[in-house]
This record gives sequence, structure tokens and C-alpha cells, in this order.
Amino acid sequence: MNSHPTYHPGIVEKIRTIPDYPKPGILFRDITTLFKEPEGLELAVQLLEQNYGGHHIEKVAAIEARGFIVGAPLARALRVGFVPIRKKGKLPGATRTLEYELEYGRDAVEIHADAVSPGEKVLLVDDLLATGGTATAAVQLIRELAGIVEHGCFVIDLPELGGRRKLEQLGLSVHSLCAFPGH
Repeated sequence: MNSHPTYHPGIVEKIRTIPDYPKPGILFRDITTLFKEPEGLELAVQLLEQNYGGHHIEKVAAIEARGFIVGAPLARALRVGFVPIRKKGKLPGATRTLEYELEYGRDAVEIHADAVSPGEKVLLVDDLLATGGTATAAVQLIRELAGIVEHGCFVIDLPELGGRRKLEQLGLSVHSLCAFPGH
């Protein structure tokens, strides 16, 4: 199930690392520097489109908030619908909610109850894959709606934190544009 990307230097060199944010010992990978110039966003979307253009995908589901930056233009490029997966209480109308464990507590994500039709093939997108907790919750929500999610794509993977393994255990093929050591 492993999809090992060719890490593109045009992506890696544009991602800023901020030490000790949000707490000491963390190396924060900041994608805003990748997207501040139109070429960075265009390159990221283009590389993901090239990877998924041949797959039969009917929806792109992206995780709030930075996942939206890549997910919406990717959905447009693939000519498919876009589904936002948001923090609890941010979506109007009927929703499905899933609470999940974080390193420091609990959180919850939601999806509109009618966002995915049974049998629709959905590509999961986010900016960064770390422990995989939020992505796993998103996969479970899509599957609760009887959507088929077999692929997850990320701009950045932090492999040492185990998120890729967690998603692969759920049967997903995982693709990222770059990876960084540590957390």
C-alpha cells in the first residue's frame, strides 16, 4: 500500500521550519511559506493532480484548515466535488461527528451527513501527516457515510510519528510530497 513519493526540491526548499513551536522541542513545518507565492501552491496541486489524475476519484475531502488550501484546488483540477471536514460546530445542517484521542486530550471532527454518497470514491487530503489521529477520524467519518476512501495525500509526512502506518493499517495508500525527520 506504500506510495513513496519522489520528493520534489521545489516543495522542500519552500517549507519553513520553526523550532520550539508550539512548544519546546517541536520543529514546526510551516507550509505558509510554500503557498505565499502562486508557484508554490500551483506546484503542490500539480504534483498531486499528476499522482491522482488516473484514479477514479469522485470527491476530495480535506481536513480543516490547511488541508483546504490544497484540497479545494485539487478537487477543481481533478474536476470532482469538494468535501470539508471541519472542527465540531463549524458546519450548518445535519452532520456526523467523531471524537478521537490526541496526545494532549480529545478533539472532534465533523462532516455533513449528505457530503458523500454510498459507494463514492473519496481522496483524503491534508497539509501534514503526523500521528494520523485526525486523518484516521476523517477516514472513519467518510466510511460511516459508506464512502470509499483508499487514498490519503499530504504535502508533508513526519514518518517518525507513525501516521502513515496507521492509515496503511486502515487500507489506505499514502502519498506525500515531502517528508521531514522528527516532529
